[in-house]
Parts: sequence; structure tokens; C-alpha cells
Amino acid sequence: MKITLVTPAPAQIHTGNRTTADRWARLLRELGNEVDVQRDWNEEQCDLLIALHARHSFAAMRRFREKHRRAPLILALTGTDIYGDLEKGAEAMRSLDLATRIVVLQELAVRAVPESARGKVSVIYQSAERPAISPPREEGCFQVCVLAHVRRVKDPLRAAYAVRELPASSKIQVKHAGALLDPEFQGQVEGEQRTNLRYHWLGPLTHEKAVDLLARSHLLALTSHLEGGANVVSEAIAACTPVISSLIPGSVGILGKEYTGYFPVGDSGALREQLQKAESNDGFYRDLQDRVARLRPLVGADREREAWSALLTELR
Repeated sequence: MKITLVTPAPAQIHTGNRTTADRWARLLRELGNEVDVQRDWNEEQCDLLIALHARHSFAAMRRFREKHRRAPLILALTGTDIYGDLEKGAEAMRSLDLATRIVVLQELAVRAVPESARGKVSVIYQSAERPAISPPREEGCFQVCVLAHVRRVKDPLRAAYAVRELPASSKIQVKHAGALLDPEFQGQVEGEQRTNLRYHWLGPLTHEKAVDLLARSHLLALTSHLEGGANVVSEAIAACTPVISSLIPGSVGILGKEYTGYFPVGDSGALREQLQKAESNDGFYRDLQDRVARLRPLVGADREREAWSALLTELR
């Protein structure tokens, strides 16, 4: 099958959508398909269009459907579209109608899809590769990593705010990797670096270096206001790095309702308490490790590949 995969994310910056698109392209090629990843559909011939993000890819989906009334079209709901655009955006809602099938990244996302479209929905959890050799955790500090581009939706400085008032006895250090995508945050990031000795912004890293940072950290802090189903959570599970996450459906749908490492969105004090508890309470930290380790089969590449294979079989 000849597949065009459309993502609005540029190749130069590894956003979550770009990481998803590149991984899906690889898995689909492994299944014997010819796959082309583009930012838009330019009316090239293909047997199937896969579009990431209901609003950003709406124009490509509409043109494709006008040219190919009966051809299969898969829409992947990846984040700000499912938690935001569907509630207020006509284009996002129209994308659901245009799609033959809809892919979401975790089970709770099904509830966010209008009931009239739920029959089209498949849940495909994002996979991540386990490190070939697990590097040792950082010594000399309790390292918390934040892997998030500096955008408002990521609440990117929440971990920095949370560690401002830690007692001197704490060894927590925050390492933040991500590109500055919202210029309004530049002054805040630079100011935090000057005044907060526990916060270190590393700027954008390659995917390989970001995963290495994750594997060497004691915790991943995910502070987003919303996520469709973050790649970085799958990568943390693969690396057996516990997660402290804002209490959002995109994380609960992966980590589970019984997971104990959540904090209310935007609550610096609650996040600080969770970080301190992980640093000082061995039982709590081991429980987080055990829960993450048990989720490893969920993020296996074979599972994700088989899910795509089943979906394509239905469309043939």
C-alpha cells in the first residue's frame, strides 16, 4: 500500500507529533508499505492518507476527500485537537466526518470523541524502544528531567517553580530539555536560570540525547495542561524512569487511575510535595518504579505494529 502521512510538525524540531509520525512511518514500512511523510498533501497519488491533528491537517484532509471520495483516510487525534479543538472548532469536528477511521493514543481519549464518531475509533498506544544498556542514574543529586518544548500548553516552568522553596537538605536538580518555541517565555527562562540554582535549561537536544537524559534521571516531570498521549511517557516507561505527571486524561489513560504520581495541573506546591516524597520516601519511589515497570508491555513496538496491521487489514 502506498501511504502518505501528513503531520504539521517540521522535521527540524522533534515535537511529539513529528516523533509519532516518524515512528509510525517506520512501523508501516516494516509491514511492507511505501510511506511518505509530509507536512501537507500535495495531491500525489496514494492509497491511504494518515493525517495527524484534526485542526492543523483539516485542509489536507478536505482536499484529499474532494479528490478521493471513497479512499481510506485515517485521522490521528494527538493532543490540542482532542482536548480543546473538538469542543470549539468547526474544522476539527468536520475532520471527524471526513475520516474513515480515527486513531487515539490512550483509552480515555475515546470519551473525548463525540459519541456519533466513536465507532470509528481505534486506540493505539505509542511504543518506545528500551535502552540497549541501561545507564546508571545520575550520582550526586536527585535528578528530575523535563522533556518539553517551551510552549504555554506544556506549563514549561512549573517544575522550576516547584523546586524554588525546597529545603537546603534536598538534592533535587531539574534538567529541562526543549526548544524555546514561545518567545514570550525567553525572559522567564533566563531569569529562572539566574535565580534558581536547582533549575538548568539545556535547550533543544537530539532525540538520542534526550532519551539518555531521561534514562539517567530519577524522575520525569510532565507538567502539561493537556496531552493526547505523550511520547515521553512511553519513553519513560521503556526506560523504567518513574513519572510525576499533572493529572490529565492523556497521562491517566497510559499510567492508569491507580498510579500515585499525579498532581493537580498548575499546582507548584503539590508538585513539590510529590518530588520531595519521591526523593525521601524509598517505598513511594519503589512503588512508582514497579508500576512503571509493569507497563512496559504496553509500549512494546510489536504491540503498536500489530495494532496498525489490524487497522490496515480492516481498510483493505
